[in-house]
Amino acid sequence: MTSVRPTLNRTQELATAKPSVQSFYSIPTPKTTIGYLIPEFPAQTHIFLWREYQALTDLGINSKLLSTRKPPKNLMSHSWSEEAQKITSYLFPLSLRDLLDASLAIWKAGPAKWLQSLKIILKAPGMSFKQKLYLLALIPFAGKLVRLAKTQGWSHVHVPCCGNVANIAMFASVLGDITYSLSQLGPTLETYGPNQEQKWKYAAFGLFQSQQLYQEAQTKLAPFLPKDIDVAPVGVNLDTIKRQHPYVPWNGEEPCRIYTCGRLNPVKGHIYVIEAIKILRQQGIDARLQIAGEDEEGGRGYRKVIERCIQENALTEYVELLGAVSEERNRQAYEEAHVYAMGSLNETAGAVATMEAMAMEMPVVMTDVGATCELIEHEVDGILVPPENSQELAIAITRILQDQELALRLGKAARKKIAAKFSHRRSAEKIHDFLNKIANR
Repeated sequence: MTSVRPTLNRTQELATAKPSVQSFYSIPTPKTTIGYLIPEFPAQTHIFLWREYQALTDLGINSKLLSTRKPPKNLMSHSWSEEAQKITSYLFPLSLRDLLDASLAIWKAGPAKWLQSLKIILKAPGMSFKQKLYLLALIPFAGKLVRLAKTQGWSHVHVPCCGNVANIAMFASVLGDITYSLSQLGPTLETYGPNQEQKWKYAAFGLFQSQQLYQEAQTKLAPFLPKDIDVAPVGVNLDTIKRQHPYVPWNGEEPCRIYTCGRLNPVKGHIYVIEAIKILRQQGIDARLQIAGEDEEGGRGYRKVIERCIQENALTEYVELLGAVSEERNRQAYEEAHVYAMGSLNETAGAVATMEAMAMEMPVVMTDVGATCELIEHEVDGILVPPENSQELAIAITRILQDQELALRLGKAARKKIAAKFSHRRSAEKIHDFLNKIANR
């Protein structure tokens, strides 16, 4: 899938330029070293990025882990978090040595590239003066990124996020002739802030998690998209995300266990699942809910709203907030629960946790928002319900609880769907293929 743009992007400029024996940087080659730049890594939601990183390694790509800064300690919940920290280079904070090295890298770029960077800032669409000053403040971090590229031996960086970290990669591409690529995770282009036009204009290639996002980009960003773009959803490692014991539907006698996993943020719609639990209990069903995930402030933010919602609905004894959990704890919860439910207000193609639940052969209830229909086919491998509707969530959960044949059928079909379309290797293979393509170009 391609979109031809009228002007040359950064990779096309490099490909058509005369080679220079003085240039350290070059277009990446197959089985080479690249940077892999993740914001605030390793956090609770980064399991799919760790899988992609591992898949890239399996494909012969040596990926140097890079990040903006470390997340709060209680968001680093995975068994591999400590290992990941040790092998990750962080852009923030800038030490005195970092400032000197970054300044030297920027100085070596020369006046023409300084001017180009300034023009990018001044032309940034839809940004206030304060936001443009923030862009200017990212330049030293771009300088550090250029320095890391030289010392670590890579000339391409993949950025699985289109937020401010993409702006850093963009400036580094201008100042240091580093190529970069992007993954748009969504759920919309606006999710990751302004300046999307320029972020994509200078990218070598890009991936979109859903067909819906791809089409939105074609509509809104067509003149700025790189030549090489494709749809490649993040996914699940089926070798590790699998049941140890067969799924057992609810028998109507024991408490029914509902599970949901996602950062504590309004967009995840946790309050609607909580209210659905209240409805189930009012109907005489002994429903219990576990919520895995933490807010972006390490428990000091939206978690307070969730706690208040639980108290106001008199569900303190029946709803448990687990906080950020490890991959292993998450799998245990999938093994034990009867139904997985999410009340999201928007999603790209469903949360990664939903994919994991499906891979674990769990019956899933999910809101029909964003591109969720690309993940779940209603009543085939899951049940879709309208958003912001606790009553419909409760009805769908009740159907699964009271129909064991439906629960088993949905779970079996769900794993088949993940195996067919949402393997964790899919996006890594596409990155590998595009790296080969621009190398040969």
